[in-house]
Amino acid sequence: MTAHGIGLVARQEIRTRLRTGRWKTLLAIWFVTVNGLGLLLRLALEADDTSREFGEPGVPMFGSVLFGVLVLTLLITPALSGQSINGDRERGTLATLQVTRLTPWEIALGKLAAAWGTGLVTLLLTLPCVLWPVAEGAVGVGRALVVLTVMALLIGVVCAVSQAWSALLARSITSVLMSYLTVFGLLAGTPLLFMIAVPVTAEHRRVESAYGVHGETIEHTERVWWLLAPNPVVVLADAAPRLPEREIIAGDVRYMRSPPNDPLGGLSREVRDIREGDGGHHGSDRGEGGSVWQYGLLFDLFLAAGAICLTATRLRTPLYRVPKGVRVA
Repeated sequence: MTAHGIGLVARQEIRTRLRTGRWKTLLAIWFVTVNGLGLLLRLALEADDTSREFGEPGVPMFGSVLFGVLVLTLLITPALSGQSINGDRERGTLATLQVTRLTPWEIALGKLAAAWGTGLVTLLLTLPCVLWPVAEGAVGVGRALVVLTVMALLIGVVCAVSQAWSALLARSITSVLMSYLTVFGLLAGTPLLFMIAVPVTAEHRRVESAYGVHGETIEHTERVWWLLAPNPVVVLADAAPRLPEREIIAGDVRYMRSPPNDPLGGLSREVRDIREGDGGHHGSDRGEGGSVWQYGLLFDLFLAAGAICLTATRLRTPLYRVPKGVRVA
């Protein structure tokens, strides 16, 4: 496996994508839509008295736009690599690569690089509305770099998983569907499993008091917090560095606290409280417990690594078994 072989496959994939004019139109629509929604959100925040009361509207704008961009980007990512392998196999062009001196790993990583690069382009097109709060000083440059890096890694994870489905399944329509189901499982399935697991792992006690005997339920979220860790939204929010505390004036009282209108920080504190559970006392203040994002990101990266290995395995030649109804060349 060489970098030259990977680059060769990636360049061929990119040229194939650019041959159609639809990509330029779709990227233009994406740019106008995302940045237009970001501008409308900013206007709404500036018109909101609550947002102005607690500080600059750039803080809630930054977090809200990032959440929206992450979800939208992950929803379009399966279309970038969900048919990169079986689509070429159906067209009879995959065998052309397999009979060359290119190794299965070079083909797999080259196609992944092309899909991941396209996903990063869609992320770059959202930078005007994402970096607006950074330019006005509401959010630090370091925080923006961290969250953008995490988003780029999550896009690569979804590209790798979608490509693995493409290598595993014979029909492109089926692999794209399974890719979307995987994204749905990460975004919505993990919170659903957590909600189901909390009452199952809860502790039920009988308490005697002056009013009689009654039942008491204690939820041990510290036992099942790991179900939320792989969620891309949780990873993004918890990985974002905390904003510095700011002075809040309430009448004649002045005190320091974290910005209350920070979506990233608010979700991060909630998740860390869930990890602490009812009996957790590791953190000195609310939301200051152990972080979750490193476990979730590590799980997602392992998932991507396994997907790449599966893709390379399915590209090995000679091919002794051909899926029914699929031509080789």
